[in-house]
Amino acid sequence: MIAPKNLLIVRSDRIGDVILSLPLGEIVKRKYPDCKITFLIREYTSPLVKDNPSIDKVLILKEKDHKFLIKENITALKKENFDTSIIVYPTLRLAITIFLSGIKSRIGTGYRWYSIFFNRKVFEHRKYAERHELEYNVGLLKKIGIEENVSPGKVNFYLKVSDEEKKSIEDILKKNDVNPKNKLLIIHPGSGGSSVDLPTEKMIDLTKRLSEINNLQIIITGNKSEVELCKKFVFNNSIKNFAGKFNLSQLKTLISFADLFISNSTGPIHIAAALNKQVFGFYPKILSCSAERWGPYTEKRTIFTPTIDCSNCSREQCEKLDCMNSIDIGKVFDECITVLKNC
Repeated sequence: MIAPKNLLIVRSDRIGDVILSLPLGEIVKRKYPDCKITFLIREYTSPLVKDNPSIDKVLILKEKDHKFLIKENITALKKENFDTSIIVYPTLRLAITIFLSGIKSRIGTGYRWYSIFFNRKVFEHRKYAERHELEYNVGLLKKIGIEENVSPGKVNFYLKVSDEEKKSIEDILKKNDVNPKNKLLIIHPGSGGSSVDLPTEKMIDLTKRLSEINNLQIIITGNKSEVELCKKFVFNNSIKNFAGKFNLSQLKTLISFADLFISNSTGPIHIAAALNKQVFGFYPKILSCSAERWGPYTEKRTIFTPTIDCSNCSREQCEKLDCMNSIDIGKVFDECITVLKNC
């Protein structure tokens, strides 16, 4: 086993995926403190790796009109002289690019037809959700001689928020008449569509109930495409709608002020978990998008799943049976009260 000296970790997908790969840097550094670690990510997820002490360098994937540029990425990677690469979530274009970049040790899944471009293959079917996504990611490190058992509460994300960023968000909250003495609850009703969500009507019902609690400030967040959705959640002055107003760096900082974060299965819930916040998440029983695989990786989580007794759940079956609608919002509200009292 040759210890890596110049390691590339490739995570070119979305927010939650990047968050659940961040611990790899710290784990590698403990075993190989002199190893240089570079993360290859997309531009929009770059705030998630800012000032991470375990990451020596960040490379931004070269794209044009959201299209992966093979030649330009190969040129950029060749300049770095990586000896080892871990492709956490591979695609055909990524596999070809890493191969043609001349990286000697290429670690990736062995179950795709283009796995021929990897010479150190890992044979695990993640779709069976036998472990959490973060644990699958850590398992890739076995190929560089690292056997690591992780568990919620015993893993470091090193998600950083600077004093300057905090001051900026504090100013925005003040301008919007958010009382810093109130407890802060963030509700993020939208999602990226990768899972089956709690029905919007139920999330609105929960928001209405919570809005009646004294000394509680509710903030609704979402991206620009979710502005109209988030408007439905504003009933009174205890609710502020910031949908479409924050970039990822600002959203990360805002979440750092929260006492409780509530959402479906979506990237920001992983930001909240990485910042050690109390999180409530709504997840279906479908293995490929279950909480067992994609839930927030923290001891401070409360997960709600359908109460319908079903087996071999699929997206089609879940939607047909309206499974997520079986979640009892009354029970969710009671759990919220308990957690907020202890914050």
